[in-house]
Amino acid sequence: MEIKAFQDYYPEDLAHCYGCGNLNKHGHQIKSYWDGDETIAHFQPEPYHTAIPGYVYGGLIASLIDCHSTGTAAAAKYRAENREMSSLPAFRFLTASLKVDYLKPTPIDTVLELRGKVKEIKGRKVIVEVSLTAKGVLCAKGEVVTVEMPANM
Repeated sequence: MEIKAFQDYYPEDLAHCYGCGNLNKHGHQIKSYWDGDETIAHFQPEPYHTAIPGYVYGGLIASLIDCHSTGTAAAAKYRAENREMSSLPAFRFLTASLKVDYLKPTPIDTVLELRGKVKEIKGRKVIVEVSLTAKGVLCAKGEVVTVEMPANM
């Protein structure tokens, strides 16, 4: 049985995000999954994601951390409420705050791994910590405060 990514459960009207929307053919289309109590996603940068030759542009790193965090927040909220991710109403989260620390230059010639940990779930807010590694080296880390999307959006 194939395991679906968190983003594969997003309803069509909420699946257009540049970072994680499966209906955005120009976007990153990241796929996040549970790995125990953490979440995981992988992304292969393209040559046009460059900052300087051989290294990833920092804005890409921020957007990957951002979108992995919002997916993690949704999955965590479903898990906290003992609901299937296919159940309605759908949980979608928006970024209220994004903090990224760039620790080392990130090589562009390898798959990047994102690992998320839920730091806090409180009402409509979920705080997620994410690490980004390349070739086993921690290159960036982030903390994202997400809020549940209002029903009227």
